Amino acid sequence: MRSLFWRILASFWLAIALVAGLSILLGHMLNQDAWILSRHPGLNTLASRWVKHYEQEGLEASQRFLERRKQRYKIDVQVLDDSGDAVVPGTFPRRAEDFERRQHNDERRLPWRRLTEEYTSPTTGETYLLIYRIPHPELMAWHRESLIWPLSALGIALVVLTLFSLLVTLSITRPLSRLRGAVHDLGQTSYQQNSLARLAVRRDEFGVLANDFNKMGARLQSLIGSQRQLLRDVSHELRSPLARLRIALALAERAEPEQRHALWPRLTRECDRLEDLISEILVLARVDAEQAHAEPVDLNALLGSVRKDAQLSVPEQEVRLEAEPGLTLQGWPTLLERAVDNLVRNALRFSPAGQPIEIRATREQEHLLLSVRDHGPGVEPEHLAQLGEPFFRAPGQETPGHGLGLAIARRAAERHGGTLVLENHPQGGFVARLELPVAQATA
Repeated sequence: MRSLFWRILASFWLAIALVAGLSILLGHMLNQDAWILSRHPGLNTLASRWVKHYEQEGLEASQRFLERRKQRYKIDVQVLDDSGDAVVPGTFPRRAEDFERRQHNDERRLPWRRLTEEYTSPTTGETYLLIYRIPHPELMAWHRESLIWPLSALGIALVVLTLFSLLVTLSITRPLSRLRGAVHDLGQTSYQQNSLARLAVRRDEFGVLANDFNKMGARLQSLIGSQRQLLRDVSHELRSPLARLRIALALAERAEPEQRHALWPRLTRECDRLEDLISEILVLARVDAEQAHAEPVDLNALLGSVRKDAQLSVPEQEVRLEAEPGLTLQGWPTLLERAVDNLVRNALRFSPAGQPIEIRATREQEHLLLSVRDHGPGVEPEHLAQLGEPFFRAPGQETPGHGLGLAIARRAAERHGGTLVLENHPQGGFVARLELPVAQATA
């Protein structure tokens, strides 16, 4: 960041100095005579005051006025009228006129600076041409004095502009430095959201960037934390079936031949449980890894297929379906089918015999609401917030399962930009409700 800091600061300063220098240089080159006439204290009001003396007091009074000016500012003045006749011939000797005419053929520099000015009388309308001759030493002395204030003002301006450039540069490089530190901390998994708190309150692009970075950092930390927790949960859940398999194998090795045949069904059952657990873990991982593009999904057909499969697997349990016609949305049909199937099978495990499973699907504005209700015992209110977390099972549950069905349904809902709401039904039982937007969610 130090290199960027000095580049920006130098660019600002050089641009300002270049513009100021060129402005002064061009002003001197293009308007030098006009600048002297307007700034020199002996010239800036001389024409108007001489005409006033000449018209009101006469030629002698106007000449005395010019003599006083010459004594004070060393300026010789010659005045011509409209016809070119000399009103005031000037006090320079005649040979000076000849010397001036030969200036183009003479390599020597004239000892004075010649300036001309036309002035029209506001009272009579007469136009006069005033020719001024200023000795170079006097002009250079005035230049030195007159440039003190512009140069001082320029110096002050450059100092102020340099400080302004410094502030602008710091306002750019400091946020970038904080963002660089936040990126470094994020790479080292030590990112803290409050590290960009001061930057996030800004209302410019850096504030927007800091807010987006905070959201990204929080999301990444959440994903990393959930992945670590998932690995811990998976390793914990896999230990139980593996331990039971190891015990069954040890018993089979020591058992008599006729007793071994009784242990094979137990080994087969433990292998099936392990295979089911691994399959559900892979499904949970594929929910986040799905890379296919979203496509139109016929929700009525999907719900009918899920209901048919559930009815075939548990013929004695009634599964009711109430859905509005023409329900469609943009999404991933495989994920949606897996989510709804898990919700229905979860309801089948807890609903008592003779009580139906109720599936309802409706549309409210830009969302589709899909609910699955059972008539089981429900869940204790203090455990509702933890439902949907991988491998979580409410205390007291005796039905088989690994606690991944609701987690898969929740991940699928989030992938579609929706939510999964889990709650006890007011009239008894448990209800799981998917709220999905009709438009395609971002992947």
